[in-house]
Amino acid sequence: MASQLTLSIVTPERELVRVQVDDVELPGSEGYFGVLPGHTPMLATLTVGRLTYRSGTDTQVLAIAFGFAEVLPDAVTVLAQMAERAEDIDVARAEAARTRAEERLARTEADLDYDRARTALDKAVLRLQVASRARGK
Repeated sequence: MASQLTLSIVTPERELVRVQVDDVELPGSEGYFGVLPGHTPMLATLTVGRLTYRSGTDTQVLAIAFGFAEVLPDAVTVLAQMAERAEDIDVARAEAARTRAEERLARTEADLDYDRARTALDKAVLRLQVASRARGK
């Protein structure tokens, strides 16, 4: 059995991460789940949330949104619609996005796309949480 996993995180723009890790925690559509070396193969759909991975004592956190994860005994491949490292998050932009989404949700318009507005708010809040966690290390 492998002692580590190869983690690959890919967005439509580029491969963001390819690294050897001890474990991964992902935001599955059914809830967060962890992966250790030797995990049973599976496919999972992902939602908006934190992806955390650990190599030794070093833990990294990314904001990801939607996509799929392929889990194999020695590898995890994440195909995400959006993935951002904490240090790449523009906090001012995320704050502005949160404000816009909150204002949109506060309206009572009949043609409001509630799911889209709620997703925008979830992504903005996630970015702010991940960015603040990185600064708090």
